[in-house]
Amino acid sequence: MREALEGLFRSVGLAVKVFGSTAELMRSTLPSVPSCLVLDVRLPGISGLDFQTDLAAAGIRIPIIFMTGHGDIPMSVQAMKAGAIDFLTKPFRHQEMIHAVNRALAADRKRRAEHETVTEWQLLYESLTARERQVIALVSAGLRNKQVAADLGISEITAKVHRLHIMRKMRARSLADLVRIADALGIHRDKPGRI
Repeated sequence: MREALEGLFRSVGLAVKVFGSTAELMRSTLPSVPSCLVLDVRLPGISGLDFQTDLAAAGIRIPIIFMTGHGDIPMSVQAMKAGAIDFLTKPFRHQEMIHAVNRALAADRKRRAEHETVTEWQLLYESLTARERQVIALVSAGLRNKQVAADLGISEITAKVHRLHIMRKMRARSLADLVRIADALGIHRDKPGRI
């Protein structure tokens, strides 16, 4: 099955790396490009579903496509709830597998782009002063400049200046943009500056 899938994927121009076991995969370096795993539910030593759980626990967020000859509905539901892209039963059509892989690669591209964006926002956030971090927490909680000023014991004009600096430093085009960034970074009023 591995050889057949390797040939199928190569025939449509996909780069492929095959592994004989989960241990072999874990010893290898995962690619730093959009990728996915095609796993059989029944693997030697560990089930594919248990391996999916282990990957998530290790912080490895690679999309997974499961295939099985012995699947049932509870098994497929468990896989999908844990984030699997697809659950194909054997025998499956080649086109089904290719579509599943293309969906998984698109999902991984999106995940990687979002991760890069959040990493960039984190770096921008770290460039803020301590006072600006307090202000961003209050502004993202919906407080107006007058309320921010009262909460921090500063003038309204100073609160407004801080807000303008934050918008520029965080590269936010609007207040809604700034709130979205703060949410992505986990900045909350009750925990200003904590992410």
